[in-house]
Amino acid sequence: MGTGIAQTVAAHGMQVMLADIDLVTAQAGKAKIESAVTKLVGRGKIEADTAEALLAKVTPIGDYAPMSEADLIIEAATEKEQIKQAIFENAGKVLAPHAIMASNTSSIPITRMANHSPDPERFIGLHFFNPVPVMGLIEVIPGLATAKDTTDRITDFAKGLGKEVVLSQDEPGFVVNRILLPMINEAVFVLGQSTAGIEDIDKGARLGLNHPMGPLQLADFVGLDTCLDIINVLYRTTRDTKYRPAPLLVKYVEAGWLGRKTGRGFYDYSGDAPVPTR
Repeated sequence: MGTGIAQTVAAHGMQVMLADIDLVTAQAGKAKIESAVTKLVGRGKIEADTAEALLAKVTPIGDYAPMSEADLIIEAATEKEQIKQAIFENAGKVLAPHAIMASNTSSIPITRMANHSPDPERFIGLHFFNPVPVMGLIEVIPGLATAKDTTDRITDFAKGLGKEVVLSQDEPGFVVNRILLPMINEAVFVLGQSTAGIEDIDKGARLGLNHPMGPLQLADFVGLDTCLDIINVLYRTTRDTKYRPAPLLVKYVEAGWLGRKTGRGFYDYSGDAPVPTR
């Protein structure tokens, strides 16, 4: 997500500092962006000089100090609240007086996380969708203390990236994941209870609901660990049993079958085309 956000922002003419756990990892992130734009050049989607200009706007960094020059700091770490809190606290030490801090969280309450920033009025949720350069939506989620000026500035920023904006209140899962993750979770329940197999579940959603991708295939694309993290946030935050994680989803994550990124989830990705694993 972080590299996708960096690529998208740089493609719209803005300077980007790309940070990670260390400089080597940040540099690997830029290399991933370079690979992505090189493929776009090869397909004739963008010109070579456009790709070169984009890459010139992305600077990998190895610590927080350079962020003091940023107008906006976007956290895009894994969906683990303690990791995000540590980032907010460290980045908050160098946050410029005019700058905004935003979280790309999929589900964690913005109001709660804002307590770990230096100024909750300048803290907001900015939820991109994967793959960021392709997906046309961003959710903007102000917390209880977020200033209207912050919301307005972030909304303008999101629209400036050529994205449509959905404004959500700070409720668990916001809009999209509040709808999507229970569907994915229920699809895993259907599979676990042997109501239908993987192919039939996904075919049913594609043809019966006119979805471009079935819920199990989509879960593999998102990452089963991320899906579990989000559904757990919904469950813990609301205490509503309808968000109870499907046992089979928990088992897959425990097995390390996390989807496309590990080569196996509900589908096996080792061959030329995905094959259902059961």
